[in-house]
Amino acid sequence: MPEQPALLEVGRIEKAHGLRGDLVVMLSTNVTERIEPGSVLFAGAKAPRRLEIVASRPHQHRFIVTFAGVSSKEEADALHGATLFAEPIEDDDPETLWVHELLGQEVVELVAGGERSHGRVIGVIDNPASDILELEGGGLVPLRFIVDHATPGRLVIEPPAGLLEDPQGESDSHDGSDGPDGPDGPDGPDGPDGPDGPDGSDGPSS
Repeated sequence: MPEQPALLEVGRIEKAHGLRGDLVVMLSTNVTERIEPGSVLFAGAKAPRRLEIVASRPHQHRFIVTFAGVSSKEEADALHGATLFAEPIEDDDPETLWVHELLGQEVVELVAGGERSHGRVIGVIDNPASDILELEGGGLVPLRFIVDHATPGRLVIEPPAGLLEDPQGESDSHDGSDGPDGPDGPDGPDGPDGPDGPDGSDGPSS
């Protein structure tokens, strides 16, 4: 038997709408074809329930969806909070980026003399302006800064200055102003044993 394709998370059922079984659905994908009439979704992760869409319409940045076999408020309430999944869509466009393909990819930035790794993608955050890559080190990178994704397992980005701090920090800065070669000399009152205080010039490590 051929292996069944992994289901992808595409949204969530928020609540019942009215008394006839309609449901309010929030999509986590920008592919609105997922809720066109005739489309099939699966509710729940452990024992997915197959749901065929009969009708849908926009509603305050969400959608009101009618599923086959859900015709009362009680039946709709039983689906409250369920995560919605769907089978992957076949797409031959090499420029298309899919969430399930981004997860686990290493994000690298080209710098003078080589490249800098910013870790792997652990999530994709839905955002109206541009979806955002969530990195394992806590960094956030809008998708629009990806310039190359042709190499499997690797995303090349060109972020603006300051978006992702250098993880090494400013390691070459000096500790205090009156070190051994300061104006008071090694034996002056502010020499090595004097009150030099904390290393004020080093910013926090990122």
